[in-house]
Amino acid sequence: MKVLFTLIPPEDLRNELKKEFPDCAFYFQKGIKVEDSILHEAEVIVTYGEDLNEEIIELAENLRWIMVVSAGLEKMPLQMIGQRGILVTNARGIHKIPMAEYTMGMLIQYEKRFRRMWENQKKAIWDRRLNMGELYNKEILIMGVGAIGGEIARLAKAFGMTTVGINKSGNKVDYVDKLHSFDDLNKLLPTADYIVSILPSTPDTKHLLQYSHFEIMKNSAVFMNIGRGDLVEEEVLLKALKNNEIAHAILDVFHEEPLPKNHPYWGMDQITISPHTSSVTKKYLPRSLEIFKDNLHTYVNKGETYINKIDVTRGY
Repeated sequence: MKVLFTLIPPEDLRNELKKEFPDCAFYFQKGIKVEDSILHEAEVIVTYGEDLNEEIIELAENLRWIMVVSAGLEKMPLQMIGQRGILVTNARGIHKIPMAEYTMGMLIQYEKRFRRMWENQKKAIWDRRLNMGELYNKEILIMGVGAIGGEIARLAKAFGMTTVGINKSGNKVDYVDKLHSFDDLNKLLPTADYIVSILPSTPDTKHLLQYSHFEIMKNSAVFMNIGRGDLVEEEVLLKALKNNEIAHAILDVFHEEPLPKNHPYWGMDQITISPHTSSVTKKYLPRSLEIFKDNLHTYVNKGETYINKIDVTRGY
C-alpha cells in the first residue's frame, strides 16, 4: 500500500512510521502537483488539507483515505470527496493544550497589561499606576465548547472563573458550569466578561456574529477568536470596536491570511493580533501522527472504528 505525505515530518517520525508499518510504502514530499506519478497510485494521502483541490482528487484514482493533520477542512473539495466515498479523518483534539494555554495567556496579558509593560521597558519608563485587572470571579463564554473548550474551562476554573459553554451537541463538558445551545446566545452575551470562539467554518457559523451581538455585550468585554476568521465580518468588528461596544479583541484567525500589511487591524490599540499560531507547538506533528498511526492500524486490519472520522456533508 502506498501512502503519500504532502508534508515532510522530521526524520525520527518518518523512521517510526516505516518501522511500525513495514508493509507500507511511504512517500514524503512538500506539497502536491498534478504531474506527480505517485498521485495516481497512492491509496492514502496525509496532508494539511490546503493542497487538495478537485483536480488532485480526480487524478488520485486509487485514493481511499485522506488524513488531515490539522482540524480545518474548509478548503477541501468535500462534496467531490464524499461522492467518491473517500474516508476523511483529521487531527481534532490535539489542539486543546496549546490553544487553551494560548487563551489563558492572552487573557492574563490583557488584564495584567503585559504589552504596556514591554513598551514601557523599551522606553525605560517606571510606571506603577497601570490599571491591572483580574481573571478571578470573571465569566468566560466559550462558543463551540468541546475538547478545546473543555480544556480552556479547566484552566479557567483554576483562576476562580465562571465557565459558560455553547455547543450543538448538548453533551456535558467537564469544568463547564453552565452549558447552553446556540439558541441562548443572546441571553448569554450580556453577562460575559470574555467571549472566546473556537467555532469551525461551516455554513451555520459563517458571519454568525452580527453587530447586534456586540451591542448587547458588556462595554468592558473582551472578544477572542481562535476558531475561523469568517465568524464575523471585519466591518462589523471594526465598527463595534470604534463605537466602544467592547473593550478589546484578540484575533488569531482572519478572513485573509496572512493579514495584509495595510489592514486597519494593525494600527488599533484595541486589537491584539497573532498570526494563526494559537495551536502551534513543537508537539503538533507528533500528536497528529499518533492519531494517524492508530487509524492506519485500523485501516490495514479493515476495521470500522476510526478516530476523528469526518462527516463530509457537514464538514466536521
